[in-house]
Amino acid sequence: MMYQTFAYYYDLLMDKSLYQQWLDFTEQRVGALAGQQILDLACGTGDLASLYAQRQQGNGQVYGVDLSEEMLSLASQRVANDQVDVTLLQGDFRQLSQLDLPPLDLVTCYDDSLCYLTNLSDLTTTFKQVAQVLAPQGTFLFDLHSLYQVNEVFPGYMYNYREEDWAFMWASFAGEASNSVTHDLTFFVWDDALGGYDALNETHHERTYPLATVEAALQTAGFTQIQTFGGFTGEAITAATPRWFVQAQRG
Repeated sequence: MMYQTFAYYYDLLMDKSLYQQWLDFTEQRVGALAGQQILDLACGTGDLASLYAQRQQGNGQVYGVDLSEEMLSLASQRVANDQVDVTLLQGDFRQLSQLDLPPLDLVTCYDDSLCYLTNLSDLTTTFKQVAQVLAPQGTFLFDLHSLYQVNEVFPGYMYNYREEDWAFMWASFAGEASNSVTHDLTFFVWDDALGGYDALNETHHERTYPLATVEAALQTAGFTQIQTFGGFTGEAITAATPRWFVQAQRG
């Protein structure tokens, strides 16, 4: 296998069953998606946006926004292979109002993507931007790592994976800021020209926030009817919940 991009190997490692669970959670919270204007924020390689588009019946439109050109390139291939209509846009969470988007019925941001906003100001700005692109009474659904996941599970976590011609190493450490974590990711990809492995390194920083802080930021951005859940089926949050799910409505 020739060296491609980090996004390519991320896609290979992703647990694809999670996309169906995010779709199921979305439909549980808002009902049928047909005919809605939907944005999948931090759409990555396009799997969930494609599932949303498969639910359309010719009246709605699905948009996917991501900061990474590499992710969007793979997303373009995904939606083409699935023969669905998704408008893909490169953009920053904090500048959504600059994109060519119609008033949206639904915005989703899953896979803990908001945790890449490592200060509260950026998180609040993102909430305000989402509110601006939502239609009145539009719904915002997202998830975050819990405090338990960031402070108890991630520090010291290690994971290794190996195929015949590539391998992956992941190590996590407590971050410098409160409730933050640093992930060191290394891919080793066989290169015939080198006669050895080429290394691709990335460092990812994530941060989460107490739920009360998240709810206050949502209220500041103009959201109401805020609900929180401890899993894909809407279960209650416990002290050991790894991922929080949040639903809010533009007031």
